[in-house]
This record gives sequence, C-alpha cells and structure tokens, in this order.
Amino acid sequence: MPRTEIGTSERLLEELKGWVLHETPTTDAAAVNGLIGKAEAELRAVGAAIERIPGRDGYGDTLIARTPGEGPPVVVAGHLDTVWDHGTLASSMPWRVEGEKAHGPGIYDMKAGSFSAFHSVREILRQKVKTKRPIILLLTPDEEVGSPTSRAPIERAATGARAVLIPEPAGAGGACVTARKGVGRFVMKVHGVSAHAGGNWQDGRSAVVPLARKILEIHALTDLASGTTTNVAPIWGGTRPNVVPPEAGCEIDCRVTSVPEGERIERLIHAMAGEADGIRIEVEGGMNRPPMVETPEIAALHEMARGIAAKHGYDLPKMHRGGGSDGNFTAAMGIPTLDGLGCTGAGAHAPHEHILWRDLAPRCATLCELLETIE
Repeated sequence: MPRTEIGTSERLLEELKGWVLHETPTTDAAAVNGLIGKAEAELRAVGAAIERIPGRDGYGDTLIARTPGEGPPVVVAGHLDTVWDHGTLASSMPWRVEGEKAHGPGIYDMKAGSFSAFHSVREILRQKVKTKRPIILLLTPDEEVGSPTSRAPIERAATGARAVLIPEPAGAGGACVTARKGVGRFVMKVHGVSAHAGGNWQDGRSAVVPLARKILEIHALTDLASGTTTNVAPIWGGTRPNVVPPEAGCEIDCRVTSVPEGERIERLIHAMAGEADGIRIEVEGGMNRPPMVETPEIAALHEMARGIAAKHGYDLPKMHRGGGSDGNFTAAMGIPTLDGLGCTGAGAHAPHEHILWRDLAPRCATLCELLETIE
C-alpha cells in the first residue's frame, strides 16, 4: 500500500509559519475564520467534501472535511484558536527559529498539531492515497474556552467512528495521551448589603467574608491521592475600603479522574448556594469535560501508533494528563481515542511556548499513517 509523502520538517515549518503569523485568539471570530477559510480553500482544491458550520455566541466557524469511503470513519480533530491576544507577535512573542526550537504564540498548543492533521488529509487527497477508512477532519474555533460550540459537531462526527485522533501537543519525552482528567468549571457569586464601613458597619453584610469561607471549603475538596484538585481564580469583590462590599465572586476549576467523583464534586459545590443572614450565594456551571479513561481499545490504538512511530525513528510513550481536551468528549462516548499526537515542545499558554521543529515530519508521518491504516 503506497504511503503519503509528507515532506521534510523544513517544508512543514515554512507553511506552519503562516498559520502562526495569523493570530487567532478565541475571542476574535473573524480572525479564527480567516485561518479556517485558508484551510477550507486548500481542502476544497484537493476534493474534500466540506461542511462549514457558522459560528455563534461570538465564536468562529467549525470546519468539517471528509474524504471518500464507506463505513465507520477515522476522525481527527484540532482547534485553531489560541489563548494569545492580538499583538502578542509584535509585543512579546515574535516568530523566531533558534536552533531546534521554533517559537510563536499558539505554535505548540496547538497549531503545529492542527496543521499536521490538515496537511495529512490534504496530502492523502492530493496524492490520491487509498485509506482503509474514510477520514473526517474537524478544525474548531473554541477549545481553549471549553468547546461550547464545537463539542456537538465533534460528538456527531465521532458517533459510530472507528477511532478518534487528537493532535494536541505531545507530552514530556514525546508522549501521547491515553487518559485525561475530567474538568469542571463554576462561577460563584455572593450578594451582600452595602453600608458605610465606619458610620453604620452593622447595617452591612460583607459579601467578601462568606466568599472567603467558601474558598477555603472549595480548596479543602482537593485530594491529591485520588487525583481530585480544585482551584479558585480569579476572585473579585468590593468597591472601596470604606464601603462594606455588597458583591463578591470567584471562578472555580476542578479536575477529577472518574465520572462519579465529578458528580460528587459538582453536588458539593452547588450545595454551597443558598441564602442566610442577608447573604445570598449563587453557583453556576458544572462538569465541562468528562474524564478520558484508558481502555483496552485505547491501549491497543497506542500500541499501533507506537509501532508506526518506531518505523519513523522515534519512541512514542504514553502518559495520563491532568488537562482536558476534545478527546475527553469522544473517549466518554466509548470511541477509542488517542490524544497528544501533535509536535514535541513546551510552554503551552506560556511566554516560552515553542516546538522542536525537527520533529514535525516524523510526528506528522505517524499521524498520517494512522489515518491511512486504521482498519
């Protein structure tokens, strides 16, 4: 069976540069759609069947590209949005290549991986390489804020699929990901009563004090031995030192390793809502991403990928990761999902973000061969 020619890491880096120089903060739908449009044009030109779902709620569009074939597909999904605001390239993180490292906002998380998925599908079609199964490629606009608009299209594409591949960044030692924690996000708002802090303190009800107590309760839910963590940030409250604060609030992040634990934490945090002594506490939110649990089918998919990687000259160990991804959704559906298939590097969401660019070609070749050969 002929294999797709991927090209050199130098060639891949040159085209990836254009993706990185096109800044795509999640909050700018037009910017994200600009890059979606470039990918769409390239995929149309080689014969992909295209569906473009218009964005909503301030987010960009979702692009779905399909290759010919019958039967359960192999799905590959990557996001084009980044956490970096416009101007980051000019102000603090310019594109640069220094030795083995290529730097730029979003290059590691996850433009290198999404580009590899796009490039693989484009070249499979352009070179007319026959695959064992049809391929569905999704390029999405909002993963960095929990995939509020792209989750449904991802789950629709994954329904009945043979496997799902997620080219999120590789972990330490180039590891791919076979399990992830589930993620919950909440907002707590506390409503008190305003008063002069000196003249009539007794008439006020500080919203900050009960919030502080709740923060300690939330922090106490952390259990490192079981893999449960909670984090409160940001927090806010009050207006001036001489005013009893009538409003306060915080955002809450929680990570869990099982669905029952997520349900337990969700119940406990929502139970903190209520009203007493002039104070009203509201809680919104819940579990956003279910845990991705390693199954025998996921382990088998990893072994297949590891064998392919060995042919391309590198090892592909596996790891369990605390951060969530779109792979959480598809794994929870029971679809074998292999994550972390993107490029090596470091610094996701950090100023030193970079990839090890010489790994672009071998990592992309492994992803491409998985797309070609999964039966």
